[in-house]
Amino acid sequence: MLYPMGALEKKMIRWISIFAGLLLATPAFALSVAFINPGKSDEAYWSIVADTMKQAANSLGISLEMRFVERDHPKMLAVVQEIASRPKEDRPDYIILTNDYDLGPKQLSLLQGSGIRCFFAFSPPSAAARQEVGMPRQRYTNWIGSLQPHAADAGYMTAKSLIAKGRSAKAQGPDGKLHLLAIAGDRSTTVSVERDEGMQRAVSEAGDVVLDQMVFADWRREKAAEQSDVLFDRYPFARLIWSGSDQMAFGAMQSWEKRGGKPGRDAWFSGVNTSREAMEAVKSGRLTALAGGHFITGAWALVMIYDYANGRDFADEGLELDRPMFMLFDAKSADRYLARFGNGTSKTNFRKYSKALNPEIRRYNFSFEQLMH
Repeated sequence: MLYPMGALEKKMIRWISIFAGLLLATPAFALSVAFINPGKSDEAYWSIVADTMKQAANSLGISLEMRFVERDHPKMLAVVQEIASRPKEDRPDYIILTNDYDLGPKQLSLLQGSGIRCFFAFSPPSAAARQEVGMPRQRYTNWIGSLQPHAADAGYMTAKSLIAKGRSAKAQGPDGKLHLLAIAGDRSTTVSVERDEGMQRAVSEAGDVVLDQMVFADWRREKAAEQSDVLFDRYPFARLIWSGSDQMAFGAMQSWEKRGGKPGRDAWFSGVNTSREAMEAVKSGRLTALAGGHFITGAWALVMIYDYANGRDFADEGLELDRPMFMLFDAKSADRYLARFGNGTSKTNFRKYSKALNPEIRRYNFSFEQLMH
């Protein structure tokens, strides 16, 4: 005999339905990926890298292990060794590496035979290392590919903007030329070298700009400040200061302000990255040119790994992708950025960028600007 369904039974069925729907909507953690984060856990750039990667991993149902090495590069090799030495069942399926300080070859060597597939993000092995490591899927068969932002774009667009500002401000020296100082990151990391090359191309194209000197501040604000103290004495007519990162730009600005100067008024500075401090400096006019958005590289790498693991190999676009990701920020776009990303990562659904989940996608679009809307 059937009895009418009571209120309690109806409520239970409703909650069971909701719970079942949540289970279906939440992807299972079918893949495990580790990322060896070369930065510091409290460093603005590498923190937002981590945040966006976590968001992408959650979107795609990837179990993500994040290991910060706090810019201690020998520690990077120790962490890779520890992961490779784990019992087989405890190793991740994939590991995302960077080539900071050209340690990519050593990392590949440590992971050989581990069964862990390797993917380089942000910076692949340098051209000088190719004789040793070859290409993906050749000597190191577990190295499946790489993705890097087209770093030369950042150097080029910031230098072009800086030069244009110098011309409009009539900041030429007695020789009628604009004088530029460059504060680069390091001599070996691929992205650092390519940013410098982009800057040098802009200077070469300009014809009315003299690059007085380029120094390497190891990405550190304090070192950039110390070097700028010397540079400003050595080159009294230099009024354009290009930097390979926002933190180095702030170090140079600190040195200029210590001399009584006013950044954005009597000297003009550029940087790369998207820290809140940098965005606020763009809005106030203290920072003339800022390029960024490439922190999203790690999230895009997870999309590519997800697709590879689900039968949509990215090889049809190339094993080593070098794609435009940077955008140049002004006061208006800085406001938009802070509204969307200022409190950490935005809630971007990375599933819609996956080829495996969206078969109509034929070519990846890795631009950052699409995420600003």
